[in-house]
Amino acid sequence: MLNDDLRTIDRGELMHEHVKRGAVPSLERVDSAPSIPAQADVVIVGGGIAGISTALFLAEKGISVCVCEKGEVAAEQSSRNWGWTRQMGRDPLEMPLTIQSLNLWRSLKSRFGIEAGYRETGIAYVCQKNWEIEQAQSWAKTGQEHGLPLKILNSAEIEALLPGIASGHKFGLHTSSDGRAEPALAVPAFAKAAQERGAVIVTNCAVRGIERTGGAVSGVVTEHGPIKCSNVVVAGGVWSRLFLGNAGIHLPQLNLVATAARIEGEVDGPDLPVGGATYGIRKRLDGGYTLGPRNINIAPIVPDSFRLLSDYLPVFMSSWRELRLKFGQEFFAELKQRRRWSNDARTEFEEKRTLNPPPPDWMLKSAFNGLKAAFPAFRRARITHSWGGVIDASPDGVPIIDGVDYAPGVYIASGLSGHGFGAGPAVGQLMAEIISGDKTTVDPQPFRLDRFRSTRKRTAQRFVTQAEGK
Repeated sequence: MLNDDLRTIDRGELMHEHVKRGAVPSLERVDSAPSIPAQADVVIVGGGIAGISTALFLAEKGISVCVCEKGEVAAEQSSRNWGWTRQMGRDPLEMPLTIQSLNLWRSLKSRFGIEAGYRETGIAYVCQKNWEIEQAQSWAKTGQEHGLPLKILNSAEIEALLPGIASGHKFGLHTSSDGRAEPALAVPAFAKAAQERGAVIVTNCAVRGIERTGGAVSGVVTEHGPIKCSNVVVAGGVWSRLFLGNAGIHLPQLNLVATAARIEGEVDGPDLPVGGATYGIRKRLDGGYTLGPRNINIAPIVPDSFRLLSDYLPVFMSSWRELRLKFGQEFFAELKQRRRWSNDARTEFEEKRTLNPPPPDWMLKSAFNGLKAAFPAFRRARITHSWGGVIDASPDGVPIIDGVDYAPGVYIASGLSGHGFGAGPAVGQLMAEIISGDKTTVDPQPFRLDRFRSTRKRTAQRFVTQAEGK
């Protein structure tokens, strides 16, 4: 389990005097290999769901793979999300990937022996205000175009599907093939299945940089020494941009701060995940619920916000309702951050093994109040744990799953934009197919790196210059 610091919280706000802040309940640990291998076909930087899923599918193909994780497997956002496995509400470009990912979630146990707590319960969205209804109607149109088993609900049908919900919900959307899983169990279970198929996973092992010969990848340097390889997958989540920047590779990615909590009590709540205007909940296997704030994330203003303004401005203009801009210590921390280092230098990845931001209590208060208004039975519940997380967000909210044209042997699986848990298995499968040269299960075109304004004109100049040691 991660940090279990106790902090006294106002009883009227969170209904519990002692909330374990920063604690992700029951994160399963993955045993690390005792040492790094001398070589591998593929080295993966990052042990979150994107990196571990990629390792699983590569290992299944018989490709030797080593995952280097600077901290513990899934200790950052991969265990801090809500645990929804959904297709509804996705960007149309991402829909085929998420549909395939749900197919993989269903087959994890039979194919790999993975028990991730997956349950195909369906997911429901319930709406009261016009803007919520318009959003859900747009999602329904996209879902219908892709053949999802969805149903639009009126007030009576909402109350029949969700006993105990308060009246006043005018519109609902139910997708029966969506579901839920346990983040603290899932990625560690993926990792153990990958290890059983030959993957090497080394924890507390930061990769410092990429080595190149003749402009192509020839290995990586870790804090424990070098590993020879011809392919590197950067799946570092919020760390991917910093790592790649040192290698001369431009990745447009910014961070969003999110939060979630565990609640418990004598509550007969819904079995399926439910999203309202300000809250989302998921029933947990331990008997409680995971609660998170919907339609709001904190967007720290940092120097990269200005460097990447042309990429992010269009999505900000369309999604401003969901963002709260924050100017604070993050700006000055990034301003002082080293952006270039040598492979023999200690890095920030070794200084910060796990990002564990304080959970914004005001966001949880809003979500909990919204939940109690919608489901009065939760007035008897209390928050036992709360935690913060940091989301790696691409400019268009769609993942980047691609090789770098001007850096042979470098691949990226990042920018999952808060969709990584549900989409993670298909992200890993697609990345493994791209690396191996196999026919891809879904069209990789929507996930190309060069689709952004700032990446269209990138060339090999900086990567090759660094490779030659100039």
